[in-house]
Order: sequence, then C-alpha cells, then structure tokens
Amino acid sequence: METVAPINEIIDVIKESGGDAFKYCYQCGLCDTVCPWNRVRDFSMRKIIREATFGLTEIESEEMWRCTTCGNCPRQCPRGVEIIEAGVSLRRISTEYGVFPSPVTPVRGVSASLLGKGNPLGEDREKRADWANGLSVKTFTAGMEILYFPGCYLCYDPRLKKVARATVDILNRAGVDFGILGTRENCCGESIRKTGDEELFKRLAKENIKTFIENEVKRILVSSPHCYHTFKNEYSEFRVNFEVVHISQYLFELIDEGRLELSGEYGKKVTYHDPCYLGRHNGIYDEPREILKKIPGLELTEMVDALEDSFCCGGGGGRIWMETVKGERFSDLRIRQALDVGAEVLATSCPYCITHFEESRLALEDGDATEVKDITEILQEVI
Repeated sequence: METVAPINEIIDVIKESGGDAFKYCYQCGLCDTVCPWNRVRDFSMRKIIREATFGLTEIESEEMWRCTTCGNCPRQCPRGVEIIEAGVSLRRISTEYGVFPSPVTPVRGVSASLLGKGNPLGEDREKRADWANGLSVKTFTAGMEILYFPGCYLCYDPRLKKVARATVDILNRAGVDFGILGTRENCCGESIRKTGDEELFKRLAKENIKTFIENEVKRILVSSPHCYHTFKNEYSEFRVNFEVVHISQYLFELIDEGRLELSGEYGKKVTYHDPCYLGRHNGIYDEPREILKKIPGLELTEMVDALEDSFCCGGGGGRIWMETVKGERFSDLRIRQALDVGAEVLATSCPYCITHFEESRLALEDGDATEVKDITEILQEVI
C-alpha cells in the first residue's frame, strides 16, 4: 500500500474554511452506519473526513456534495465532531474556485437567482405575493401580532402555494392579526449556506434583518423548518434575536387556546414524517403529532423510522437543487414506508419534504395509494 504524505497547504485551506474539526475524528465509522445514503448506495462520510484530515480532498468529486445535512451522524459521534459544519467547509472551497461536478451545476443558476431576484427558483420578485391574491392578506405593519414568512417555495411553487393559502385561511379563521412582507421578503439563505456560499448567505440574511428591524418585527411565523432553523439559530450570529415560531407550534397554540375549533371528521389513516430541520435539528416532535391526534376521526400511525430516527427526504444541504439519479432517492423509500403501514395520507410540515414525496409518489407504481399533505391542509379540512 502506498503511503501518502499530508498536503499541509490544503490542510491549511480546509482549516481556514472552517474544517478544523476534522482532526478530532478517530475513524470509528458510526457516521456511516446511520447515513441515509447507505440505504441506497455506498457512501462514507468517514472516508471524506479522513481525506480532509490529510489534505487529500478532491474538490472535483461529487462525494462531498452528497450530504443532506440531515443531522443523524453528529448525534451519534462519540467525539462531538461537528460533521455538518466540517463538510460544508469543503464545499466552501469548491464554491470559491467555482468547481461543481455535473449533478451540482444547478447551484450556479440558483445562486444567480438568489442574488438577482431573492429566490432560488428564477421567479420575479414582483410576483412573490401573488399566491395571496383574493385571500384578504394584509401587508405587515408595525404592531401586528405576527409576521407570516411563507418562504420561497410556498410563494412560487404551484403545489406549495396550496399550503400557503391553507395557512392564511386558518390564521384568518382564528382571528390572528398578521401580515406578510410580499416583495420585500428574501430567501432565508439556509440552503445556499449549506452549499458553501457564505457570502451570499450573509447578504440575504442582512437584507432580511434590515427589513425586519425597519418594520419592527417581533414574532415571525414560518412554514419551512429551514427558515425556522436559520432565523432562530443562525441569524443570531448577526446579534439580533427575533421570536421564531414554526407553523406546527403555532397551530397547536391556537387549538390549545381555543381559537380554533375542530368540527369536522377526517376519517383517514395518517402517518407523520419528521422533517430533519424540524425534528433532529430543533427538537420539535410533539406539536405536529398532538395536532393530528386532536383531529376527529384521524387514525395516527408511525412509520419504522420516526422521531429522532426519522428518514431524511433527501432535500437538505442544498440537495433540493441537485440531481439525484433514479434508485438513489431517499423519498422513494419513505413513500414505501408510508405504504407499508397502510397510511392513506403521509403528513409532514416542510416544503422540501412535500416536493420530494410528491415526485416519488408519482414515480412509484403504487404511489397513488397514499396522498402527501401538509398539516395545514389537513387542518383546513376540519375547521
């Protein structure tokens, strides 16, 4: 076996990009045992870490881009290695040099769209609030109870606009004093940061923070766990602190306070998928389930991989924009798990999860045996 000497110059670059934590890894391999990739193909985060430790990282390789930042491996690591942050540090190097393997090249267009239009979908900023047409949604002003921040996908994606509209219908029925920013809203920046573009993330964050402060925003309601995570845990790096509430938490609050009455019957067998950035990253497991348990006629059942062990949909870490070949899509396995427990509805509370599940449901032969619903869509049917 050939002995390869460490490349100190590259090791220094990796450290400068935030990858110093690699050195704490003692190669136990627990990260590989829980990685969702190893359900569909061979993949080794342990190997990536080992190569980075010695400065042997190949930035042209697709391997460093596979991580979905699902959060499963850091909770298993006996040395407390910040595996996600260390992995993103390698992507920063690739981004800096503009080196993207073929499945990752869509990130270039995403970055340009975020820079020019404030969203990753190439949509016009002027149309950001069109989803709310005809719904009596006000523009946020100082003193309102809630700023509702739907996020990019709920503003533009045809399937996910239904979730935004269901949300505001519920808020209006509950008498919530809320508003939206509309064209003044920018992407939260969470996912582009995970691709290694730190400069663009900071630009988006600063623009949003400026808008929040100028409009005296105190409490932000979000539909996306990715928005929740970055507003709550990452915007604090800019020395600001807004109260951030995920829609599942707020709906539970409204029901608990008696502001929402559940009068209808749902009458279906439902299973709930924990989004990685709602569950593992932020510990929100109970509220979504408690909402579903309160719905008359709804039968709640759990899939094999649930709660802390929830199986990633495959959309985190910027993978929502990258190509994943047929046979390697995590969401296919998750739909299969829902079918295996006889669920008529696969419920969740994340736009990335819904996007991937809908694609997999259509691709699988028996996928139409289950529906994919956001919790808000189910709740709207019974109030």
